[in-house]
Order: sequence, then C-alpha cells, then structure tokens
Amino acid sequence: MPGLTYRKSGVDIDAGQELLRRIAPAAKRTHRPEILSDLGGFAALASLPEKYDDPVLVTGTDGVGTKLKLAMEHDRHDDVGQDLVAMCVNDVIATGAEPFLFLDYYATGRLEVDVAERVIRGIARGCEMAGCALAGGETAEMPGFYQAGEYDLAGFCVGVVERDAIVTGGGIEVGDRLIGLGSSGPHSNGYSLIRRVLEDQSATPSSAELDALLAPTRIFANAVAAACEAGDARGLAHITGGGLVENIPRMFRRPMAAEIDLDAWSRPDVFSRLQQAGNIDELEMLRTFNCGIGFVLCVPAAEESAARKRLRLVGEDAWTIGTVVPEGAAPGRGRLVVEAGGARLG
Repeated sequence: MPGLTYRKSGVDIDAGQELLRRIAPAAKRTHRPEILSDLGGFAALASLPEKYDDPVLVTGTDGVGTKLKLAMEHDRHDDVGQDLVAMCVNDVIATGAEPFLFLDYYATGRLEVDVAERVIRGIARGCEMAGCALAGGETAEMPGFYQAGEYDLAGFCVGVVERDAIVTGGGIEVGDRLIGLGSSGPHSNGYSLIRRVLEDQSATPSSAELDALLAPTRIFANAVAAACEAGDARGLAHITGGGLVENIPRMFRRPMAAEIDLDAWSRPDVFSRLQQAGNIDELEMLRTFNCGIGFVLCVPAAEESAARKRLRLVGEDAWTIGTVVPEGAAPGRGRLVVEAGGARLG
C-alpha cells in the first residue's frame, strides 16, 4: 500500500508551482528598476529609488474583507486583486508617499489554480495602476481550515516619501477647502451590512447589481501624486472603514472639524438602493460607506480651483465637498460636521 504524500493530505506543491509559472508574466509587467530579485525566492530585494535625498519608508497592510464572500458566491474573482492593492495603496498615499513595493498573501483550503490566477492577475493589474512593483507573495494551502472554494487575501504595501514632503495635516487651517474624489461604489467597506441587506431581501442580485456592488476599489495614487507635486495638499484622507465620519478627522493634528455639504456630489445609485432596501439611517450610511467619495484632499482656499483642475486633468471626478471649521461648529441645513469623536447632521 503506497504511503501518504503531502498531496494526499491536501497540499499540492505542483499546483503552487504551476500558479507561479502562470502569474510570472503579470508580475513582470509591474517591474521597477529598483527590484533586485525575481519571484520565487525566500524574500524580495530592492534598492531605494535614487531620486530621494532623505527617503522615509511608509508601510500599510489590509485585506478585502467580506466583499470576498460575495465575489466567491458569484464567481467574480477578477477584480478582488485590485481591491486588495487599492486598500493598501490608498492608505499609504495618505502620507504623500509614492507606492513602491507590494506583497500579497493568498490562503485557501485547496489551491484552485484557475481561480488563484484570476485573483493574482488582478493584483498585478492594481500594482500597475499604482506604479508599484509586485515584489513577491505567499500562497498558503491549508486543508481543513477553509471551506471548499473559499480563500482569503491580505496585502502589504511599502511606499517612499521625502522626509520634508510628508503630509502630516499639521498645516491645516480653518477655512481650508476639502476636495472629494469620486468612488466606484462601496469599494471594500461595509460588506457585512451589504450582505445582510441582500439576505433580508431573499433575492439573488442581478448581474447589473453585482457589477455595482463588486466594482473594484479605485486607486488614487496618480491624483495624490499630482496634488503633492503641485504643493496643494495640506491633508489627505482615504475614505475607508468608518466612512466620511471617521476618516476625515484623521487628517487633523489640532482640534478642528469639517463641515461637509452632502449635496455637493451625486451619490452612486448603489448607495440609495442599499439605504432604501435596508432602511438604513443617514448617519449610519455616512459612518459605514464612502457614499461616493473615495478620497479627500485638504487644500488652501486660494488653491481650490487650481487643485480641482489638476485633479480632473488626471481623470478624477473632483468636487469641493466642504470646509474646515472650528471644533464644535454647528452644521448648516443639509450638512454634516465631523470631528474627532463625533458627527452632527444639520
């Protein structure tokens, strides 16, 4: 009787090698001249970009969350890799940094090479969009740990910024303007609530509804680079978990607040449908979802028009959505005031 093998216990080393062979061309397209190693080694090697005089490394890590459940249930694997890159990169660029390196972690019970290839090609595509190199990663096959057909993702991004160009928020002043960049939908936040709404409806989403719910997270690296190069950005905020309510105050280094005009932009229809279907309170929407604003830049009032023009030249929908106001300010009608520890609707 033949003895046990690793494959018989549920781990297929050959499948892992086949996946590496398939994704190598996609990873190669993300190559940067600073990369000193190829995929498949124990660790990735890179030299720092020569253009920096006093470089500071910026690190970030994140996942895709329960959006993956919806993607797996409906065989929508091609864009979740971009979601993974975006969630990490958009955090890193909130310091003014340039995305530099990216690593991924793909974990599953049994490696389905075709599915994993679709996911990792999406990761490579996201890296190309962000301008960072897919320097390496890990594929973990853990039989008995995940249900059949399930996988999880984690990403790790390293950025670089000149020390004297770090955007700290320390220069933000009352009267500064807040410019919002349009999101593609919920991005990768709030999906436990989204899935609950879908469960309560007891109906299978249509293809169009899935397109809206699973639209890949936008990557704002080019927009932030343009703003930082022009010297416009006094503060930067990725509108991620916690929505507008919790993320805009993360820009501030002194007690102050932001007054948001909720009519300044058009929310994608997906948010209105979710709010109506789930009977979700407006403030709950604003602290759970991005509600159509994926990133916010704080700029001096005098630079508002020029900053919006620059952002539109790099392909962004950019609206002036609010103003920095003193802490404790009362919101006007149809407006939202957010500050550390609280939010008020007018």
